[in-house]
Formats: sequence, structure tokens, C-alpha cells
Amino acid sequence: MTLTARGRWLALYVLCLGDLMIVLDGTIVNVALPTIRDDLGFSQTSLAWIVNAYLLTFGGFLLLGGRLGDLFGQRRMFLIGIGLFTAASLACGLSTSQGQLVAARAVQGLGGALVAAVALSLVMTLFTEQADRAKAMGIFGFVLSGGGVAGVLLGGVLTDILSWHWIFFINLPVGALVFALSLRLLPEAPGLAGGKRLDLAGALTITGALMLAVYAIVNGNETGWLTAQTLGLLAGAVLLLLAFLVVESRVASPLVPLGIFRNRDVSSANSVGILMAAGMFAYFFFSALYMQQVLDYTPLEVGLAYLPSMVIWGTCSLYSDRLVMRFGIKPPLLAGLSLMALSLLLFARAPVDGSFAVDVLPATVAIGLGAGIAFNPILLAAMSGVAPQEAGLASGVVNTSFMMGGALGLAVLASLAAVRTDRLEGAGETVVAATNGGYHLAFLVGALFLVGAATLAGVLLKAKAPSPHGEGEPAPEAA
Repeated sequence: MTLTARGRWLALYVLCLGDLMIVLDGTIVNVALPTIRDDLGFSQTSLAWIVNAYLLTFGGFLLLGGRLGDLFGQRRMFLIGIGLFTAASLACGLSTSQGQLVAARAVQGLGGALVAAVALSLVMTLFTEQADRAKAMGIFGFVLSGGGVAGVLLGGVLTDILSWHWIFFINLPVGALVFALSLRLLPEAPGLAGGKRLDLAGALTITGALMLAVYAIVNGNETGWLTAQTLGLLAGAVLLLLAFLVVESRVASPLVPLGIFRNRDVSSANSVGILMAAGMFAYFFFSALYMQQVLDYTPLEVGLAYLPSMVIWGTCSLYSDRLVMRFGIKPPLLAGLSLMALSLLLFARAPVDGSFAVDVLPATVAIGLGAGIAFNPILLAAMSGVAPQEAGLASGVVNTSFMMGGALGLAVLASLAAVRTDRLEGAGETVVAATNGGYHLAFLVGALFLVGAATLAGVLLKAKAPSPHGEGEPAPEAA
């Protein structure tokens, strides 16, 4: 199947729509959690499993999903992922018990991991000329990074107007449309790593390591970071990771060829991505809490407060390819990370009686500019110089880096915020002032994560400006 130029862009929009459905689900559920708790009788502890069940399978299967795409065909894995996610969304919406909902969320996470792991590699395969690829990655990066904010708004609207069931039912027509359009528009191709056998030992060890690590991180604040459970889970994750590295160094067809990390830009970009995600998760999580818990905004008002930054974010993403083509990967990335750090610093001084125009809008505009500029170059760097048969692997690695960086960073920042809040309350501060003081510390440390990301990018990244039509660089094989 040979795609025309128009067909490639249509295929990109289908991939973006599929990935948007996955990204939205990460935040759309959070808004509806109180309503779900009341309806299905969740306790505060068990309620966390609505989120954790999804994160466990999503984080655990990203690397495996990317490699399966390389081995058995990225289009095939994308379709399986969309089908699983859509079917699980129906099961979530129809759930009448806690067990049903949690189990369906776990299947959703598996489907989401397959989609997220191969969508980025499909974009790289569809667009071989550097100018088109940079533009496509700008669009894809906006969906990947900005969809979470849209989920807050959509979750508030659907939960307030209809019911929590509709945050899942909304995926059904979208999933069906993406599946049908994918059959028509995405090129059919055998796995580029075809003929190689799946490294089962590697798959089991890395998936187990990621799932143990995610479980320990998402429960660390509740059970305690120095408890036997948390330390034991983290130790188990480290042991499985070491076993994985031993396996990969010895098998003929490894799940993750370790040589990919000898690519300096790939390794550096993933390290930057971990810190970048930690700072970005701090923005999403604590800015929403500041508006709700301190300024007393409703969920719908929080979503509307993010709209200006979303418009700016989208505009910058659509034009970020021009910055990359003119200045290369590093300068736009450093500028974007600096603006993102500025956003968190602005929130770190927001007062208890803050106003939208003075204390919210400038910070959201700064991160809209920064993230809109930064996501395109970080994704291009993470996929640069990767052979076509390892594109799915590189996509899975960068998605895993973002996911693990965000989860770990958020867990650390939530702990710091809670400790700071308790100390301020003990010193006689009001509950609202103490809570805001905890948020201030989280924003400040989140800004330091972003400064660290900019420092690493400035020192380690070597990626140059892409040539307008990919001259001097071998293009990936056509799909």
C-alpha cells in the first residue's frame, strides 16, 4: 500500500486521535473519582485502584508493546490496542461493582500501552523527510502532552451534565472510528524485525520490574516510603531489572538490544524526558489542586482556566517544526524547558487569595509556550538515529521514560508537599495556608527538575538541525 502525501497526513490525524483517547483517559477519570466512590461504595484506599490498575498495566507493558510492534507489525499492534481499549471502556462504563471496574481498567491500561508504544514509531515510519517529520512530530507532541488538560475539562463536563459512566462511553464512537479509519489509512506492513523470536525471558523480567516499580511508587505515600512493603517492592524491581540486563546481554534476539543506548542522543533525550515529565506532572497535579483546594474552583472552572494555555500550547506545537528546522533540536528544547520552569516558579509564589489574571493565567501561558516548543525536539531526539526495525522499541522506551519519570516525580513531590503542610499546620497556620505552603514546595522542586532537564540537555545532547529534506541521513524504509 503506497500512501500519497495527503494520505500520510490523514493517517497522522488518525494516529493522533487514537493516542488522544489514551492520553485523555489519564486525567478524565480523576475528575470523576469522588462520584464513582459514592456510587460504587469505594473506600478512600480502594478508590486509588481505579487509577493504579490502569497505571500498572500501562507502565508495565510499554516496552513489550513497542517491541511487539517491531516484530509483528506496528499497524497490527495499534489495531489490537485500540480494540482492547475500546472494549475495556465499554466494560468500565457498564461496571456495577468495584471489582468489575478495576479489572476493566487494567485491560484499558494494556490496550493503552500497545497504542502509545507503537503510535510514535508509526509517525516516524510515515514521514521520512525531515521537514515533514518535524511538523508531524509537533502535531503529535501537542496531542501527547496537551491531551491531559483537555481531559480535566471533558471529565468535568461529562460528570456534571451526564454521569461518570460517560467518561468511558465517550471512547466507544471514537475507538470505533479510529479502528475503521486505521484499516483504511494505515499502511499494512510486516514486522521489520520479522524472523526474530520473542525474547520471553526478557519480556517477563522487564514487565515484572516495571509493574513492581509502578506499584511501589503509586502506593509509596500511603504505605510509607521506608516500610518493608515499599522497600521490598523496589528491591524486587531492581533485581528483576538486573536479571533483564543479564538476559538481554546473552540472548541472540533480545527484547531490547542494549546497543540502542549507545546512541548518545537517545540516552540523553530519555534522561531529559524523565526530569521533564516529573516537572510537568507537578504542574498538572498541583496547579489543579491549587485552583480547587485553595481558590475553591469547581472541576469545570479548572478546565476552563486551562483553555488559554491549551490554545497557546497547540499553536506553538503546530509551528515548533520551524524552530527545529532553523535552530536544531537543542535551542528550542532549552527555551521550552526554561519557560516550563518559569511557570512552576510563578505558581510557587501564588497566594491564598490569588486571582486568575495575576496568579494563574501568567503561569499557564508560560507552560503553554514552553511545552508547545519543547515536546517536538525531545521526541525527535529520542527517536534520532534509530534503525527502522527498532523504532517501536525506541517509542516504547521514551514513553516508559515519561511515564516512570512522571509517576516517581509526582510521588516524591506529593510526599514533600504533605510533610510541609503538616509542619505549617503544627506551627499554627490555617489549613488553607498550610496546604498552599505545601504546594509551593512541590512547585519549587518541580521547577528544579526542569532546570535539571535543561542542564542535561545543554551538556549531553548533540543532535543537529535536520536538513530540509533529510539529505545526508538514511531514511527509514517505507512502510
